[in-house]
Amino acid sequence: MNGTILKAENVLVKRGGVDVLDLPSFEVKEGEVLALIGPNGAGKSTLLLCLARLLDFQRGAIMFRGQDADGRSAIVDYRRRIAMVFQEPLLFDTDCYTNVASGLKIRGLPRGAIRKRVEEALSLFGVSHLANRSARKISGGEAQRTSLARAFAIDPEIVFLDEPFSSLDPPTRDAIIDDLDRALRAKSVTVVMATHDQNEAIRLADRIAVMKDGRIVQIGVPEEVMNRPADEFVASFVGMETIMTGRVAETNAGSFVVQVGDRRIEATGVARTGELVTLCLRPENIVISKGECAAPTSVRNAIPAVVTKITQNGFVYRVQLDCGFPLTA
Repeated sequence: MNGTILKAENVLVKRGGVDVLDLPSFEVKEGEVLALIGPNGAGKSTLLLCLARLLDFQRGAIMFRGQDADGRSAIVDYRRRIAMVFQEPLLFDTDCYTNVASGLKIRGLPRGAIRKRVEEALSLFGVSHLANRSARKISGGEAQRTSLARAFAIDPEIVFLDEPFSSLDPPTRDAIIDDLDRALRAKSVTVVMATHDQNEAIRLADRIAVMKDGRIVQIGVPEEVMNRPADEFVASFVGMETIMTGRVAETNAGSFVVQVGDRRIEATGVARTGELVTLCLRPENIVISKGECAAPTSVRNAIPAVVTKITQNGFVYRVQLDCGFPLTA
């Protein structure tokens, strides 16, 4: 990744007197894929629309390549260098070729250049065979592929994706994400995407920003956000189903022991004796062994527990345990 391509400073959006987006500072690096995740109403779409200059804000500035993207001529120039794909494909009532060509025609490219770009974009997303088919006669997945092809055909410097796969069935979504991943590698385009699917974010993103109530509460590489959450909200949102507080009772080189109720739990990291800390555990990192744990084990924590509840969750079972504190596996 290179330097900053897009920056937002002190951006504030109000609706009905309520702050729906409050962004002191936000940067997008050139060539990166940045995913915005968070619950419904967190402000993901509002942020994307502001960054694309499709939504006015009460305060702040959007800087593109160091220049303020404000004023009519600056906004028009900026919009010609970006593309946006929405949850709904929003295709014109014409054939797929014309849909993909539309942005290029607006930009006044010669007919030969348009044909070359359109054919490349259709092929990139596996819909070359749909070029002459009416957009009204294709499936939802095909429509979204066509929408992506239209966005990439103009060779944008930034692509904004607003949950474009959320309405698709899992096999279709997985196949399109595969093609998008290949397209991103081929084009090295900068992407800011909003998604509610954490696996999608982990798979595609170089960095993840977690949003809550119109604010970014944590931003970092996927491994950092998923495994070292900034607070209990982030921990819960990224799948840490066991969250508990305790006080550091003992410290060692690279690890420490936390007193949680009448249990002592060892954790890796650095902490101070007497410090109040929060421990977060993913359910998939808990291993259950039936019966007494008398044999020697290499695990840091082997804790007796009683199963209190078992519920089926798709292809796995969620097991609730009582260890003197509640634990989910």
